[in-house]
Amino acid sequence: MQHGPAVRRRKLGAELRALRTGAGLTSGEAARLVGWHQSKVSRIETGASGVKPADVRLLLDVYEVDDSQLRELLLVLAGSDEGGGRHHWWHAYRGVLPPTYRDFISLESQASAMRTLEISVVPGLLQTPEYARAVTRAAVGGLDGETDERLDALVEVRLARQDVLRADPPLELAAVLDEGVLRREIGGPEVMARQLRRLVEAARLPQVRLQVLPFAAGGHIGITGPFVIFSFSRTSDLDVVVLDHLTSSLYLERKEDLRAYTEAFNALQIHALSPEDSLDYIAGIGDGA
Repeated sequence: MQHGPAVRRRKLGAELRALRTGAGLTSGEAARLVGWHQSKVSRIETGASGVKPADVRLLLDVYEVDDSQLRELLLVLAGSDEGGGRHHWWHAYRGVLPPTYRDFISLESQASAMRTLEISVVPGLLQTPEYARAVTRAAVGGLDGETDERLDALVEVRLARQDVLRADPPLELAAVLDEGVLRREIGGPEVMARQLRRLVEAARLPQVRLQVLPFAAGGHIGITGPFVIFSFSRTSDLDVVVLDHLTSSLYLERKEDLRAYTEAFNALQIHALSPEDSLDYIAGIGDGA
């Protein structure tokens, strides 16, 4: 179990090691080609030390990596502010967002797919502005030093994150929502009614698969808490599970952890209502709100 920055270093290092091996180079040969000592390459590949984006670019050139999306992803993991695509905007909020949240957004912006279980609130990518404000206020309102200005910034960030669903290609989102998410009135009845309508609209998007786990399903593996699984089309070695807490996030990167959470999510999808029945279920709750 690691915090975000450590996971990024380890995953970046592992991917660079795989690319070096694929290029038929030893660590010593790679070091000579870029003018470094062999120990620097080893430290980077083991995640023992950070690496500058410029150094990653040198290694990718030596390894003859031409895949622009893979290059961009690895440079983002190294902390690069360059490039196009759907990322980097969050750096404008550096003074507001903790490092683990910035890492979460960087992964979300580069992932090809996201699977999430929510048992308390609507996923951030599907929240209306009013619901997002109510959730954010409830989450940070009890912390000392919070201001309306910071609250505004956090809500802006949450809404800006939703651009990944409108990108080309869009993030593929699979979400399982416990019925408690739909029943918990956050922000008042009008806010909740609009939020439920938003979920119905989102459920009709081709890149969104939304399923409801009704109370009638009884106990399920998801009662231990919500989680997110990020997947990357260019390399599965970067896939990661994220567990969110009040003041931080924890990242699970081991293959056995990924396998366990993937199996858990698959089981939850089996026990949940189908996407079609889930849409009707959400609409029915909204009509009765």
